[in-house]
Amino acid sequence: MIIGIIPARFASTRLMGKPLADIGGKPMIQHTYESALKSKLLKKVVIAVDDEKLLAVAKGFGAEAYMTPKELPSGSDRIAYVAKQLSAEIIVNIQGDEPFIQGKMIDQAIEPLLFDKKVQVSTLVKKIDKYEELKSTSIPKVVFDYNNFALYFSRAPIPHVRDAKTNLDRVNMADVYKHIGLYVYRKNALLNFTQMPPTDLEQIEKLEQLRMLENGIKIKVVITEFESLSVDTPKDLEIARKYYEKYVNLK
Repeated sequence: MIIGIIPARFASTRLMGKPLADIGGKPMIQHTYESALKSKLLKKVVIAVDDEKLLAVAKGFGAEAYMTPKELPSGSDRIAYVAKQLSAEIIVNIQGDEPFIQGKMIDQAIEPLLFDKKVQVSTLVKKIDKYEELKSTSIPKVVFDYNNFALYFSRAPIPHVRDAKTNLDRVNMADVYKHIGLYVYRKNALLNFTQMPPTDLEQIEKLEQLRMLENGIKIKVVITEFESLSVDTPKDLEIARKYYEKYVNLK
């Protein structure tokens, strides 16, 4: 069975109560949940929360929700906590702050684990075509090998385009990809990963996926053509609201 788990933490440092932020009359977590349900490969979608109010809201719009300890350090730990209680071979980590994630994106990320039993973890990337994204430290970049396995993730622009003379050259002279934080795990890989202590590069870059690479866990990269809209700040929330009114609300 393939199950999607959406981690939702109430006390976001940059946007308190983020999962409950209103977008078009619905809390953001409900938008994420309903978007995830459009996946054709997920058999079930559940929500992992750390707050009683979130639990009540999630159950109020019909979601299966689980309470997790507040002290868990990351969304991955929250997902692992719930995954132990579920009968599933494949677990999909769907970020709670991606209200308009496409069901097709989720399915794209799942497919490598269906076609190749050796793949333990997969994730999504999208080609960068704007220099603003390349230089942004809030957008992780990734480089990968000829078999589409990640070599490294960084908040810095990678690869470095040595011959570039302008910012436009830096985008046009190389294929540069940003990481979209959706992960698909075989259950054992998820549980093993979350039992590993934080690693040096992970703590330097503040990117937990580096813990997998430093411990020899290969991450299969899937290139998607779909855009991602992540809500981390009040400014992001306003962008999401405008996006909803312009595109989603018209459907």
